[in-house]
Amino acid sequence: MTRRIDPSWVVFVSIENPEHDRCVDLFRRSDASFGFEEFRRDAEDAGRWTPVGSFAGAAYGSADLAYAAAERVVPWLAEVLAADPSLRKRPI
Repeated sequence: MTRRIDPSWVVFVSIENPEHDRCVDLFRRSDASFGFEEFRRDAEDAGRWTPVGSFAGAAYGSADLAYAAAERVVPWLAEVLAADPSLRKRPI
């Protein structure tokens, strides 16, 4: 897990861009709210995922609302989800 996602939060999907150097994690918190964070992976970081968005603090009432917010602020995400709708997973 990366440093901006609390260990008690459950990541239910991690979606990478086509270049595999960016990803968005969508998660559910123990209070039943949802959120997301964007990460990058660069050679200078030894391939570790580093948070870049500062989005994890926002809370949403459903997974759908978290997806919608992520698609608005992460430029590449809407295109990736449109190309492969099966990536739009829901929490268990």
